[in-house]
Amino acid sequence: MKDDDRLRLVEETVPPESGTTTPGTLASGTLAPGTLAPGTLAPGTLAPGTLTPGTLTPGNASLGRGAPSPQAVADAFDGTRLTQARRLAALTKKEVAERIGVSPAAVGQYEAGVTRPRPDLVPLLAEVLAVPAAFFLPGRPHGKLDGSMAHFRSLRSTRAYQRAKAVAFVEQVWELTYALEKRVRLPYVDLPGFAGGEVHSGSALPRDPMGAARALRAHWGLGTGPISHLVRHMESRGIVVVFPQADEDAVTVDAFSTSSLPRPIVVLTPNRFDDVYRHRFTAAHELGHLVLHGDAAAGDSQQEREADSFAAEFLTPRDSVLPALPARADLRRLAELRRVWGVSVDSLLYRCREVGLLSDSAAGRAYQRLAALRDQPGFATEPVSGYPGEQPVLLSRAFDMAAAETALTVPALARELAWPVARVRELIGLPAHRPQLRLVP
Repeated sequence: MKDDDRLRLVEETVPPESGTTTPGTLASGTLAPGTLAPGTLAPGTLAPGTLTPGTLTPGNASLGRGAPSPQAVADAFDGTRLTQARRLAALTKKEVAERIGVSPAAVGQYEAGVTRPRPDLVPLLAEVLAVPAAFFLPGRPHGKLDGSMAHFRSLRSTRAYQRAKAVAFVEQVWELTYALEKRVRLPYVDLPGFAGGEVHSGSALPRDPMGAARALRAHWGLGTGPISHLVRHMESRGIVVVFPQADEDAVTVDAFSTSSLPRPIVVLTPNRFDDVYRHRFTAAHELGHLVLHGDAAAGDSQQEREADSFAAEFLTPRDSVLPALPARADLRRLAELRRVWGVSVDSLLYRCREVGLLSDSAAGRAYQRLAALRDQPGFATEPVSGYPGEQPVLLSRAFDMAAAETALTVPALARELAWPVARVRELIGLPAHRPQLRLVP
């Protein structure tokens, strides 16, 4: 197997200097519902990876095929896994303590590794936190993060426990990616400035948001026109993108990302909006964090503004979109441009004000008019489900190839990760498995 035999995401980028379009038409960079053009994975271009001879897959040595005994888990208990499971369950130490009949201080000691739980508590912890008992065993790769290592799209409205849950989720995304990458060579990480980048590692983009957006477009060969299938472009450059199901417990968590793991990870959620135009802008916003703030602690409101500026310039380059923008608040024209550039009318209105085409008062009146049109054709939200090119496929296609080439199954992967099978299916993006009812006449 050659070193460059990797999962390839075939792209169709907009030709350079194609920033203008005929009003009312769909340019090559538009989002045609139901199509799967750019970014489709070409069959047979995903090659399996290899394991070093004589090595054990993480989890196999300690987990085996049978469930470990409570005594065995208690003897080797990993407190950091308890912390991770508790955060994934969005529970406090006090809540866990009440459910297993110990003090909150005891739970804290378990997590810190000061003491270990009694064997009889292991099944209770597994039940309360909805994980297999083997989850608490050591010996598996663990991508440990803290809150300062992840950028949150809606930081102010996100509570501490929600951030902790999100960070634990990203840890699991990396663990799954690691497990698949042992079997499948994923795309090279091509992100200038990313410390773990495999293409032009160490090279940096300009520090100003607009300059960085233009430089990244040039580096990725995206031209100056509309970008089709942004999420697929990101995946093809080695960025892991995940679009989990809506989480009622984290409705304020819009999106988050981190560049503090061996691969950059972006998590986009439908928790606040299920609209493809907002979805694309959010993806570009998180991409901005990856290239601008990878070496900075998260949580600065200035970083959020810079990420917004990056996203606007990346999706709608000023020099390309300016000739197409109306000189007045023409909402019908902006709705047409929404389809061409793949950004919301709100974003285009903001762009009009930003470049001086609209005054603050005129833009304010336009936003009021727009609010009355939210449910009308051309202005209503469009679910992400209608746009396959904006839905992540990297992990699911990697699993499919690993299954075909190495006979990997979901239950086997779940055993290796010590996760519930349902959790593996969720993160890979596989539909929930339901037994088929068979009626015998």
